[in-house]
Amino acid sequence: MARKNQGVVHWELIGPRGAGLSLLAHLSARYPIASPADWLERILGGQVRLDDDEHPSPEALLRLGQRVAWARPPWIEPEVPLATAILFEDEDLLAVAKPSGLPTLPGGGQFQEHTLLTLVRRRAPEASPMHRLGRGTSGLVLFARTTAARKPLQAAFQDHRTRKIYRALCQGHPALDAFEVAAPIGEVPYGPLGALHAAHAGGRASLSRVTVLERRAEATLVDVEITTGRPHQIRIHLAWAGHPLMGDPLYGPGGLPLPETQALPGDPGYLLHAHRLELEHPRTGAWLTLECQPPPALRST
Repeated sequence: MARKNQGVVHWELIGPRGAGLSLLAHLSARYPIASPADWLERILGGQVRLDDDEHPSPEALLRLGQRVAWARPPWIEPEVPLATAILFEDEDLLAVAKPSGLPTLPGGGQFQEHTLLTLVRRRAPEASPMHRLGRGTSGLVLFARTTAARKPLQAAFQDHRTRKIYRALCQGHPALDAFEVAAPIGEVPYGPLGALHAAHAGGRASLSRVTVLERRAEATLVDVEITTGRPHQIRIHLAWAGHPLMGDPLYGPGGLPLPETQALPGDPGYLLHAHRLELEHPRTGAWLTLECQPPPALRST
Protein backbone atom coordinates (compact mmCIF):
# COMPACT_ATOMS: atom_id res chain seq x y z
CA MET A 1 0.00 0.00 0.00
CA ALA A 2 1.33 3.46 -0.92
CA ARG A 3 2.26 5.54 2.10
CA LYS A 4 1.89 9.24 2.61
CA ASN A 5 4.91 11.48 2.88
CA GLN A 6 5.62 13.70 5.89
CA GLY A 7 3.97 16.81 4.49
CA VAL A 8 5.86 20.05 4.07
CA VAL A 9 5.86 23.69 5.10
CA HIS A 10 5.88 25.99 2.08
CA TRP A 11 6.94 29.63 2.17
CA GLU A 12 7.44 32.30 -0.42
CA LEU A 13 8.26 35.97 -0.78
CA ILE A 14 5.53 37.83 -2.61
CA GLY A 15 6.68 39.08 -6.01
CA PRO A 16 5.12 41.38 -8.60
CA ARG A 17 2.52 38.81 -9.66
CA GLY A 18 1.16 38.44 -6.16
CA ALA A 19 1.37 42.03 -5.00
CA GLY A 20 -2.05 43.66 -4.90
CA LEU A 21 -3.97 40.37 -4.79
CA SER A 22 -5.79 39.19 -1.71
CA LEU A 23 -4.17 36.38 0.25
CA LEU A 24 -6.98 34.03 -0.75
CA ALA A 25 -6.84 34.96 -4.44
CA HIS A 26 -3.07 34.55 -4.57
CA LEU A 27 -3.00 31.14 -2.91
CA SER A 28 -5.91 29.87 -4.99
CA ALA A 29 -4.22 30.92 -8.24
CA ARG A 30 -0.65 29.92 -7.42
CA TYR A 31 -1.41 26.61 -5.72
CA PRO A 32 -4.43 25.00 -7.42
CA ILE A 33 -3.74 21.75 -5.56
CA ALA A 34 -6.48 23.04 -3.25
CA SER A 35 -9.75 24.72 -4.22
CA PRO A 36 -10.52 28.32 -3.18
CA ALA A 37 -12.94 26.90 -0.58
CA ASP A 38 -10.13 24.70 0.83
CA TRP A 39 -7.76 27.67 0.96
CA LEU A 40 -10.38 29.73 2.76
CA GLU A 41 -10.76 26.94 5.33
CA ARG A 42 -6.98 26.70 5.78
CA ILE A 43 -6.59 30.45 6.28
CA LEU A 44 -9.44 30.67 8.76
CA GLY A 45 -8.13 27.55 10.52
CA GLY A 46 -4.75 29.15 11.25
CA GLN A 47 -2.77 27.06 8.72
CA VAL A 48 -1.51 30.09 6.78
CA ARG A 49 0.83 32.77 8.13
CA LEU A 50 1.48 36.22 6.63
CA ASP A 51 4.72 37.71 7.97
CA ASP A 52 4.22 37.57 11.77
CA ASP A 53 0.43 37.36 11.59
CA GLU A 54 -0.67 33.82 12.45
CA HIS A 55 -4.34 34.60 11.70
CA PRO A 56 -4.37 36.85 8.61
CA SER A 57 -7.59 37.83 6.89
CA PRO A 58 -8.32 35.98 3.60
CA GLU A 59 -8.92 39.42 2.07
CA ALA A 60 -5.61 40.91 3.24
CA LEU A 61 -3.98 42.64 0.26
CA LEU A 62 -0.46 41.40 -0.35
CA ARG A 63 2.55 43.69 -0.67
CA LEU A 64 5.81 43.12 -2.47
CA GLY A 65 8.31 41.30 -0.24
CA GLN A 66 5.83 39.92 2.28
CA ARG A 67 6.39 36.35 3.44
CA VAL A 68 3.61 33.76 3.21
CA ALA A 69 3.96 30.36 4.87
CA TRP A 70 1.53 27.44 4.90
CA ALA A 71 1.65 23.81 5.95
CA ARG A 72 0.60 21.17 3.46
CA PRO A 73 -0.68 17.97 5.09
CA PRO A 74 0.92 14.60 4.16
CA TRP A 75 -0.12 13.22 0.76
CA ILE A 76 0.55 10.20 -1.46
CA GLU A 77 3.03 11.14 -4.16
CA PRO A 78 2.84 9.82 -7.75
CA GLU A 79 4.81 6.67 -8.43
CA VAL A 80 8.18 7.26 -10.08
CA PRO A 81 11.25 5.12 -10.85
CA LEU A 82 13.43 5.04 -7.75
CA ALA A 83 16.42 3.04 -9.04
CA THR A 84 19.70 4.96 -9.30
CA ALA A 85 23.35 4.02 -9.75
CA ILE A 86 26.59 5.50 -8.43
CA LEU A 87 28.82 6.66 -11.29
CA PHE A 88 31.62 8.26 -9.26
CA GLU A 89 32.26 8.76 -5.56
CA ASP A 90 34.99 10.14 -3.35
CA GLU A 91 35.07 12.24 -0.18
CA ASP A 92 34.14 15.40 -2.11
CA LEU A 93 31.87 14.33 -4.95
CA LEU A 94 29.04 11.96 -5.75
CA ALA A 95 27.83 11.46 -9.33
CA VAL A 96 24.65 9.44 -9.81
CA ALA A 97 22.48 8.25 -12.69
CA LYS A 98 18.97 9.68 -12.65
CA PRO A 99 16.24 7.73 -14.44
CA SER A 100 13.73 9.49 -16.65
CA GLY A 101 10.59 10.26 -14.67
CA LEU A 102 12.32 10.93 -11.34
CA PRO A 103 12.39 14.62 -10.28
CA THR A 104 15.78 15.93 -9.21
CA LEU A 105 14.39 18.19 -6.46
CA PRO A 106 11.07 18.62 -4.64
CA GLY A 107 8.55 20.76 -6.46
CA GLY A 108 5.65 20.90 -8.84
CA GLY A 109 3.12 20.48 -6.04
CA GLN A 110 3.42 16.70 -6.30
CA PHE A 111 6.88 15.57 -5.30
CA GLN A 112 8.52 15.93 -1.92
CA GLU A 113 10.18 12.60 -1.10
CA HIS A 114 10.04 10.85 -4.50
CA THR A 115 13.10 12.77 -5.70
CA LEU A 116 16.72 12.09 -6.55
CA LEU A 117 17.78 14.41 -3.72
CA THR A 118 15.98 12.26 -1.14
CA LEU A 119 17.58 9.07 -2.49
CA VAL A 120 21.08 10.58 -2.54
CA ARG A 121 20.81 12.00 0.98
CA ARG A 122 20.10 8.56 2.36
CA ARG A 123 23.69 7.76 1.35
CA ALA A 124 25.26 11.20 1.80
CA PRO A 125 23.11 13.39 4.11
CA GLU A 126 25.05 16.60 3.38
CA ALA A 127 25.05 16.23 -0.40
CA SER A 128 23.96 19.21 -2.52
CA PRO A 129 23.15 19.01 -6.26
CA MET A 130 25.37 21.19 -8.43
CA HIS A 131 22.88 21.24 -11.31
CA ARG A 132 19.51 19.72 -12.05
CA LEU A 133 17.84 17.74 -14.81
CA GLY A 134 14.23 17.98 -15.89
CA ARG A 135 11.99 15.21 -14.65
CA GLY A 136 11.84 13.57 -18.09
CA THR A 137 15.60 13.84 -18.66
CA SER A 138 17.80 10.92 -17.64
CA GLY A 139 21.51 10.83 -16.94
CA LEU A 140 24.33 12.16 -14.79
CA VAL A 141 23.76 14.50 -11.85
CA LEU A 142 26.71 15.71 -9.77
CA PHE A 143 26.46 16.34 -6.02
CA ALA A 144 28.96 18.04 -3.72
CA ARG A 145 29.42 16.18 -0.45
CA THR A 146 31.01 19.01 1.53
CA THR A 147 30.81 22.78 1.84
CA ALA A 148 34.46 23.01 0.81
CA ALA A 149 33.68 21.23 -2.46
CA ARG A 150 30.39 23.03 -3.09
CA LYS A 151 31.77 26.58 -3.35
CA PRO A 152 34.37 25.97 -6.11
CA LEU A 153 31.94 23.72 -7.98
CA GLN A 154 29.26 26.42 -7.93
CA ALA A 155 31.81 28.88 -9.29
CA ALA A 156 32.86 26.43 -12.03
CA PHE A 157 29.27 25.97 -13.20
CA GLN A 158 28.50 29.69 -13.05
CA ASP A 159 31.69 30.65 -14.90
CA HIS A 160 31.15 27.98 -17.61
CA ARG A 161 34.30 26.08 -16.66
CA THR A 162 32.59 22.75 -17.20
CA ARG A 163 31.61 20.78 -20.32
CA LYS A 164 28.08 19.37 -20.39
CA ILE A 165 27.17 17.06 -23.25
CA TYR A 166 23.72 15.57 -23.71
CA ARG A 167 22.39 12.85 -26.02
CA ALA A 168 19.04 13.45 -27.71
CA LEU A 169 16.77 12.03 -30.40
CA CYS A 170 15.17 14.77 -32.48
CA GLN A 171 12.57 14.79 -35.21
CA GLY A 172 13.56 14.94 -38.84
CA HIS A 173 17.02 15.39 -40.34
CA PRO A 174 19.09 18.54 -39.79
CA ALA A 175 20.66 19.91 -42.96
CA LEU A 176 24.12 20.11 -41.37
CA ASP A 177 26.11 17.53 -39.44
CA ALA A 178 27.24 20.18 -36.95
CA PHE A 179 25.61 23.51 -36.12
CA GLU A 180 25.01 26.01 -33.34
CA VAL A 181 21.77 27.40 -31.96
CA ALA A 182 21.92 30.78 -30.21
CA ALA A 183 18.23 31.65 -29.83
CA PRO A 184 17.68 33.71 -26.64
CA ILE A 185 15.49 32.08 -23.99
CA GLY A 186 13.01 33.93 -21.82
CA GLU A 187 9.50 33.69 -20.43
CA VAL A 188 6.44 33.76 -22.68
CA PRO A 189 2.75 33.66 -21.65
CA TYR A 190 1.47 30.12 -21.18
CA GLY A 191 -2.02 29.38 -19.91
CA PRO A 192 -1.46 26.35 -17.65
CA LEU A 193 1.38 28.07 -15.74
CA GLY A 194 0.97 31.76 -16.49
CA ALA A 195 4.45 31.87 -18.04
CA LEU A 196 6.92 29.39 -19.52
CA HIS A 197 10.55 29.50 -20.69
CA ALA A 198 10.73 29.39 -24.48
CA ALA A 199 12.49 31.04 -27.41
CA HIS A 200 12.10 34.79 -26.91
CA ALA A 201 13.91 37.61 -28.71
CA GLY A 202 14.12 39.55 -25.45
CA GLY A 203 15.38 36.59 -23.44
CA ARG A 204 18.82 35.70 -22.10
CA ALA A 205 21.70 34.76 -24.38
CA SER A 206 21.94 30.99 -24.87
CA LEU A 207 24.17 28.69 -26.91
CA SER A 208 23.96 25.02 -27.85
CA ARG A 209 26.34 23.12 -30.16
CA VAL A 210 24.74 20.20 -31.98
CA THR A 211 26.59 17.24 -33.57
CA VAL A 212 24.76 14.64 -35.64
CA LEU A 213 25.67 11.08 -34.68
CA GLU A 214 23.21 8.97 -36.64
CA ARG A 215 20.38 9.60 -39.08
CA ARG A 216 17.41 7.26 -38.71
CA ALA A 217 14.24 6.85 -40.77
CA GLU A 218 12.32 9.77 -39.22
CA ALA A 219 14.68 10.96 -36.50
CA THR A 220 18.27 11.97 -35.83
CA LEU A 221 20.52 11.02 -32.92
CA VAL A 222 22.58 14.00 -31.77
CA ASP A 223 25.01 15.11 -29.11
CA VAL A 224 24.37 18.59 -27.74
CA GLU A 225 26.94 20.59 -25.78
CA ILE A 226 25.44 23.49 -23.86
CA THR A 227 27.64 26.40 -22.85
CA THR A 228 24.76 28.07 -21.02
CA GLY A 229 22.26 26.42 -18.71
CA ARG A 230 18.88 28.00 -19.40
CA PRO A 231 15.73 26.11 -18.35
CA HIS A 232 14.77 23.49 -20.97
CA GLN A 233 17.51 24.84 -23.23
CA ILE A 234 18.08 21.77 -25.42
CA ARG A 235 14.36 21.13 -25.91
CA ILE A 236 13.81 24.76 -26.87
CA HIS A 237 16.87 25.10 -29.11
CA LEU A 238 16.29 21.93 -31.12
CA ALA A 239 12.62 22.87 -31.52
CA TRP A 240 13.66 26.39 -32.61
CA ALA A 241 15.92 24.80 -35.24
CA GLY A 242 12.92 22.85 -36.59
CA HIS A 243 13.78 19.53 -34.95
CA PRO A 244 11.87 19.11 -31.66
CA LEU A 245 12.78 16.18 -29.48
CA MET A 246 10.97 12.98 -30.31
CA GLY A 247 8.02 12.60 -27.95
CA ASP A 248 8.20 16.12 -26.52
CA PRO A 249 4.65 16.99 -25.46
CA LEU A 250 5.41 20.68 -24.90
CA TYR A 251 7.82 22.35 -27.35
CA GLY A 252 7.25 22.58 -31.10
CA PRO A 253 8.85 24.32 -34.08
CA GLY A 254 10.09 27.77 -33.24
CA GLY A 255 10.93 26.75 -29.68
CA LEU A 256 7.44 27.69 -28.49
CA PRO A 257 4.65 25.67 -26.83
CA LEU A 258 2.77 23.44 -29.26
CA PRO A 259 -0.64 24.79 -30.28
CA GLU A 260 -3.42 23.62 -27.94
CA THR A 261 -1.00 21.81 -25.61
CA GLN A 262 -1.66 21.80 -21.88
CA ALA A 263 1.57 19.92 -21.10
CA LEU A 264 3.82 20.92 -18.20
CA PRO A 265 7.63 21.10 -18.42
CA GLY A 266 7.98 18.03 -16.19
CA ASP A 267 5.75 15.82 -18.31
CA PRO A 268 7.82 12.92 -19.69
CA GLY A 269 7.90 11.50 -23.20
CA TYR A 270 10.87 13.24 -24.79
CA LEU A 271 14.24 11.52 -25.26
CA LEU A 272 17.09 13.47 -23.63
CA HIS A 273 20.01 12.18 -21.55
CA ALA A 274 22.86 13.90 -19.66
CA HIS A 275 25.67 11.84 -21.14
CA ARG A 276 28.96 13.44 -20.11
CA LEU A 277 30.24 16.06 -17.66
CA GLU A 278 33.82 17.32 -17.63
CA LEU A 279 35.22 19.54 -14.90
CA GLU A 280 38.14 20.21 -12.58
CA HIS A 281 38.08 18.35 -9.28
CA PRO A 282 37.47 20.99 -6.58
CA ARG A 283 40.21 19.69 -4.26
CA THR A 284 42.85 17.93 -6.37
CA GLY A 285 42.58 20.04 -9.52
CA ALA A 286 42.53 16.91 -11.69
CA TRP A 287 40.35 17.08 -14.81
CA LEU A 288 37.45 14.64 -14.48
CA THR A 289 35.42 13.12 -17.28
CA LEU A 290 32.24 11.57 -15.89
CA GLU A 291 29.88 9.58 -18.09
CA CYS A 292 26.48 7.91 -17.85
CA GLN A 293 25.56 5.35 -20.50
CA PRO A 294 22.50 6.43 -22.52
CA PRO A 295 19.37 4.28 -22.59
CA PRO A 296 19.02 1.93 -25.59
CA ALA A 297 16.97 4.36 -27.72
CA LEU A 298 19.79 6.92 -27.46
CA ARG A 299 22.70 4.65 -28.34
CA SER A 300 24.24 4.66 -31.80
CA THR A 301 24.11 1.39 -33.69
